[in-house]
Amino acid sequence: MDGLVIKNTGSWVDVRTDGGEVVRCKVKGNFRLKGIRSTSPVVVGDYVTFERNSEGTAFINDICDRRNYIIRKSINLSKQSHILAANVDVCLLVVTLREPVTSIVFIDRFLATAEAYSIPVSIIINKVDLLSAEEKEEAERLAKLYSDIGYHTLITSVTKRLGLESLPDLLKDKTALLAGNSGVGKSELLNWLVPGAGARTAPISEAHLSGMHTTTFSEMYDLPFGGRLIDIPGVKGFGTFNFEREEVSHYFREIFTVGRGCRFSNCIHVNEPGCAVREAVERGEIAGSRYSSYLNMLDDQDESKYREGY
Repeated sequence: MDGLVIKNTGSWVDVRTDGGEVVRCKVKGNFRLKGIRSTSPVVVGDYVTFERNSEGTAFINDICDRRNYIIRKSINLSKQSHILAANVDVCLLVVTLREPVTSIVFIDRFLATAEAYSIPVSIIINKVDLLSAEEKEEAERLAKLYSDIGYHTLITSVTKRLGLESLPDLLKDKTALLAGNSGVGKSELLNWLVPGAGARTAPISEAHLSGMHTTTFSEMYDLPFGGRLIDIPGVKGFGTFNFEREEVSHYFREIFTVGRGCRFSNCIHVNEPGCAVREAVERGEIAGSRYSSYLNMLDDQDESKYREGY
């Protein structure tokens, strides 16, 4: 039988058939993706085939070709990947300037990975109601930085229902991934988009000013206005997977565009003469934060980095 993976608890995978039946399936222990060593061979958003054995237990035996997926380096196994979701039309990346603070490097790493797999990202700068006047100006600057690059950006307060009006039109009839650090308000946003979802929320840890995990597994929800939303546990680190040094610049839109003017076609934009990118950074035409994130990602071949909270 064929179906769509709508929930993955790690031990079991729920698959919804075309007829609407939800079948709880197991993944065979020797199941491997072609060419990818992954800690998550079957993910929410996958279209799969499965069969039941004589005892009635259902086993997934194949994955249909994916249009795309979001992938990061596994936190526990440096040589393997962790695929977050598959067959995504758009990603909502929820970030915050306080309680908790989302790292700019984390944002840029996520964007670069989505760029590599041709997944549009909308950046949602949440919890604006908690910000001081000065912090609100910082949020506006951050929104302008990414809007100028070409990313759709919103400044919101989910708790106060501010800035959310455009989301239904953005998500209608699409499969969207909801991602971000723990504590940024993803569960609250899910509950607003899908009334009755009942996603659990929790206060910020006062000891570390960081979010506490309330989502413990990945699950797909049907949006009431059409489309689907994939909710995943909060992501802390985002080590990039299988990026070669010479291609990292391809996934930073403004660096790739300006880099066409470099003296050397294979310029890595570090210390080469006639580098148009470094000149643009010095003139303020490329944000220093974006260039710093780019340099940070160039070193991802160093296996000691993947555990850190980017």
